[in-house]
Amino acid sequence: MIDVTVAADAPIRTVTLDRPDARNALTVDGLEALETAIDDADEPVIYLRGSGGAFSAGADLEAVGDLDGDRERAAEFARLGQGVARTIEDSSAVVVAGIDGPARGGGLELALACDVRVGTPDSTYGEPGVTFGLFGAWGGTVRLPRVLGEGDALELALSGRTVGAEEALRMGLISRLEDEPRTVAEEIAANAPDALAALKARIRDDGDRATKERREAQAFGRLVEAHADDVDTVLE
Repeated sequence: MIDVTVAADAPIRTVTLDRPDARNALTVDGLEALETAIDDADEPVIYLRGSGGAFSAGADLEAVGDLDGDRERAAEFARLGQGVARTIEDSSAVVVAGIDGPARGGGLELALACDVRVGTPDSTYGEPGVTFGLFGAWGGTVRLPRVLGEGDALELALSGRTVGAEEALRMGLISRLEDEPRTVAEEIAANAPDALAALKARIRDDGDRATKERREAQAFGRLVEAHADDVDTVLE
């Protein structure tokens, strides 16, 4: 069973996947614990990391084996992972993935659901499922092309190959490369929480253009009202 530990130190909640002996592979219990840790957050920034020099190896293969080839149970397991990824994506908090070591399969897919992905020079990335007849089903086929574009997403998933930190940065799989990824979470957390939440909601908005522009204007109005004194201070 994976341990998920939470350290709440406002304005950042640190959520750690803590099963280093299995490279933080995710079981059903681990996924449920992770979803709870994200759902319960009231901090404006969540920093998601793995312990022991790995982010996550993805789904626990023993848990997959325990499905005994049952189609419906396998689909249920996929839906559980998809739900956790949606919880990360839909959280009002900004979720920063700090990726050190391997992020594979479901681990990469959970990172793709985060708002910002920061890797260390030792981080590596891959969707190896195709090499043993599977593929990443925790939203990977949805988010990978959205992040990389269809061409790079297809090549990475169809080859099953692993890419290093520099190539991941070039592809846009990660947005920053840092020795200590938490510094990026701290940089983000230094900003106004309501502005962070508004920005995430507006950039994540999947409505039509007119609706998005209307919501953007309304959100801007609320922030101007809330931060009138701050604006005046800047202008002085």
